[in-house]
Amino acid sequence: MDHTFDRSSLGAFLRTRRTALQPEDVGLRRGQRRRAPGLRREEVAELCTMSADYFARLERGDGPQPSEQMIAAIARGLRLTPDERDHLFLLAGYRTARRDVRLQHVSPGLMRVMDGLAGTTAQVMGPLGETLLQTPSAVALLGDQTHYSGNARSATYRWFTDPDSRGRYHPEQYADNSRINVALLRAAVTRDGPGSPSADLADVLLRTSDEFARLWERHEVGLRWSETKRFVHPQVGELELYCQLLLEPDQGQSLLIFTATPGTESHEKLALLTVLGTDHFTAATD
Repeated sequence: MDHTFDRSSLGAFLRTRRTALQPEDVGLRRGQRRRAPGLRREEVAELCTMSADYFARLERGDGPQPSEQMIAAIARGLRLTPDERDHLFLLAGYRTARRDVRLQHVSPGLMRVMDGLAGTTAQVMGPLGETLLQTPSAVALLGDQTHYSGNARSATYRWFTDPDSRGRYHPEQYADNSRINVALLRAAVTRDGPGSPSADLADVLLRTSDEFARLWERHEVGLRWSETKRFVHPQVGELELYCQLLLEPDQGQSLLIFTATPGTESHEKLALLTVLGTDHFTAATD
């Protein structure tokens, strides 16, 4: 901690942000019995993945100092802008959000889009391939990719250091995926410069992966992901999906939306993943 924890102001700020949010802003139905403006504490607590009692104590100003991870969760749940997020960190007693926390913060615009894509296979990615947010269908398709820490948060790092990370992708695309991962990271290093997170990641991979080092020496740039991706799911088998990429240039984040051609076997399998979600497949795997 390097700043004063202001319980009273933190509580007031949380109350104003909660009452300013409308149910429609977070993909909820308004319903008939909503008397007070904004969201209920219980609804915000669920969005922030915490108990309603804990959030109520923070609002009242008699709760404990939240951790940086908790503040980050609140910032995302309340759909705060980057400026509002930084203000929240100051009120909670932290001079500013750490660099890795700032990179994890999903913009309010992308959060609103994701709220409307709850029944779709989609996920938000950070600038180094960090999965920041997934819909249930995306978790069912690719597994939970949001729980990693350190370098492993980057899909590029996992691709070259963890053989299991390739398990959901078709083997015929391994070689191309490797080349594209390296080319995109090289472009990021050139853009961001020495000492940047992308440069640090490249240095780590050069020391730990012979495949990465070999491809890095080719100096390839300009490679792009194919719009068509082939996956191998442990329960439903092979899927050929169309991947739409939408960019959020200000924060370097991107939104991936996976769809399949109607009437195809892949379309039926993707629909099955969307309907059954992760619980069914987790149980089947166990």
